[in-house]
Amino acid sequence: MAEKRLDSVRLQNIAQAYGQSAALMSAVELGLFTKVSQGAETIDQIASALDIHPTNAERLVTMCAAMDLLAVENGRYRNAPDVERFLVEGSPRYAGAWMLFTKPGWGEWGRLTDHLRNKDLSVMGDITDYTVDDARRYHKATFSIGLGAGRRFVRQVDLSKRNKILDLGGGSGAYCIAAATAHPHIRATVFDLPPVATVASEFIAENGVSDRVAAQAGDFTADPFPTDADVVIMASNLPMYGRDMIQTVIGKAYEALLPGGEMHLIGETLNDDRAGPIGPAYWGLGQATQDTLGLAHSEADCVGYFTNAGFQNVQVHAFVEGSLSRVCGFKPV
Repeated sequence: MAEKRLDSVRLQNIAQAYGQSAALMSAVELGLFTKVSQGAETIDQIASALDIHPTNAERLVTMCAAMDLLAVENGRYRNAPDVERFLVEGSPRYAGAWMLFTKPGWGEWGRLTDHLRNKDLSVMGDITDYTVDDARRYHKATFSIGLGAGRRFVRQVDLSKRNKILDLGGGSGAYCIAAATAHPHIRATVFDLPPVATVASEFIAENGVSDRVAAQAGDFTADPFPTDADVVIMASNLPMYGRDMIQTVIGKAYEALLPGGEMHLIGETLNDDRAGPIGPAYWGLGQATQDTLGLAHSEADCVGYFTNAGFQNVQVHAFVEGSLSRVCGFKPV
């Protein structure tokens, strides 16, 4: 059998993948999937429901069908199962805001080459310039996803004999809110930059756990940690920092933990060969657009950070398959 002749189709599809991102984001902004779920099944019905020209409706649903976001049969469209679950407004699992989360950085990705040529990189980038309004917009977009992750953490980790959680860079406080909701005895501190701590306090109050969860302003890259916790969490900020800083933070966490305590690092981690998955690689490369030292870390990297800090019984668990790992270790008694 003759060997298949190489062509450039795969490369073209990658080069044009920004169109897929744009289609998904526009579909969310227009409410396409919500209207389909509510019964708009044909091009004309969709155009009417979205108040757009039928030609534009056809263009959009054709792209969404090609991306397997919509299924089509006899000219009638329906949502793919994951779309129906996560992208229909009004659903408790609605994640539309998360789909739009990276859109503000769209233009900087177009300047990626310029960013990659920049040799003047910082530890944290422009996050230190965040205002309370910036933090509120950011965490409004991430809270639903974060709370789901927090609930997953509570299901995976036995906190029944633990007393106090310290969540480093805890953002909206989603992990602490989930833990305090599931375990009435748990207390927790969200340790994050001052504007973020202000917003975290709002989420904590809205979820009715202010009596046991508090937000403390601080920069975990530079400031000392509270020392009364027997659980430390660092979640979904791993690629924002370089190797030296992650090692420093984990070392500080080890020193702050009570004897016998445990730390959990939940992050977008590469396989040990550093050849994927693409999600962690994306988040690592994205730090170039912020001109920081952040990058994608492998599971083996994270195990090394824990071991070097003094943690024992270091383990790696799948948290969200193909996306997030949970690395944990224990401080000796």
